Amino acid sequence: MKKSHLCTAFLLIASSVPRFSQSQNFRFEKQLIAFESNESVGAIDVDKDGHPDLVSGSYWYKGPGFRDRFLIGQVKRYGEYYEDFSTIPMDVNGDGNMDFVTGGWFEGKLIWKENPGNNGEWKEHLIAETGNIETIRAWDLDGDGTLEIVPNTPRKSLAFYKWIAPNQFEKYEVFETQGHGMGFGDINGDGFGDLISSMGWYEAPADLRNGEWSFHPMDGFKNLSIPVIVTDLTGDGKNDLIVGNGHDYGLYWMEQLEDNGKIEFERHDIDPYHSQYHTMEWIDLDGDGKNELVTGKRYRAHNGKDPGGLDEVGMYYFKWDGKNFVKNVISYGTLGVGKGSGLYFSVTDLNADGKLDIAVAGKDGLAVFWQR
Repeated sequence: MKKSHLCTAFLLIASSVPRFSQSQNFRFEKQLIAFESNESVGAIDVDKDGHPDLVSGSYWYKGPGFRDRFLIGQVKRYGEYYEDFSTIPMDVNGDGNMDFVTGGWFEGKLIWKENPGNNGEWKEHLIAETGNIETIRAWDLDGDGTLEIVPNTPRKSLAFYKWIAPNQFEKYEVFETQGHGMGFGDINGDGFGDLISSMGWYEAPADLRNGEWSFHPMDGFKNLSIPVIVTDLTGDGKNDLIVGNGHDYGLYWMEQLEDNGKIEFERHDIDPYHSQYHTMEWIDLDGDGKNELVTGKRYRAHNGKDPGGLDEVGMYYFKWDGKNFVKNVISYGTLGVGKGSGLYFSVTDLNADGKLDIAVAGKDGLAVFWQR
């Protein structure tokens, strides 16, 4: 276990204009599914017919056409928000039907909803009372092949929940507090995946259940995206960070450097001209063996009061060329023309044609972007 704190410095470089392009290789066709204003959508085979269905808020939509919808149960509403900030597929009770894990800000409860195996309403089960949940992600923290549930609870404790048996989770504390934003990956190259928030990164011990996590503070971060992507962009064997500003302008990547054994990061802008990059996925979208960054502007993240909150909305993918990110527009425009993102979206092959599609929810509706 490393006890020494690593000083983290940020060397800010001047903003540069990102390159924009329309992909010559593939395009997306938009299908509006619903005008609901939930901010999360998961792709789950609810009825076990072999086709992914869409689960979002109070309803699930039968794939592959998504024209028929069925009630899950009414989700509580608080102002502009529905108390449903993630849709993480997991067969929690082991009955062979896929359930999902969610939670929300206002009630501060981590819950799972039970798939009844028919068109009935889904029963809600409490996992833990966590405090305000910004959103939730799931990663295989210990490498045993099972996902752990990690809620982002700003200003509350950082903990993960491990599924150990049907209907049972164990809670493991990581640190006394965390900030807005969350990521997972091996920062220091010791072979163990670390956690990240806007406050800093949390170095994982070899034994996640009994070991002690070491905290390394980082300055200059605020309201990070969920997730923060951890990946080696430069090919130097050190993992870098891809970060969005969830409630202000900016999308950038942080190049990991090392100075006399100290981990430092140098900031490079990807897109400083759009705001509310709150969520993203790092995935091989076009099947060329290299991942693309898929992200967009969260529509009315703070009810339109964020910097840039009333700007036009969009969904994009960015291709990494070895030195820079090239921006490609999936959708862009005013409300009803462009489509923004919410808190949790899904990238998967929705119609078994071998191409990845994008299902994205938000206060501007639920839509699928079919890859053509």
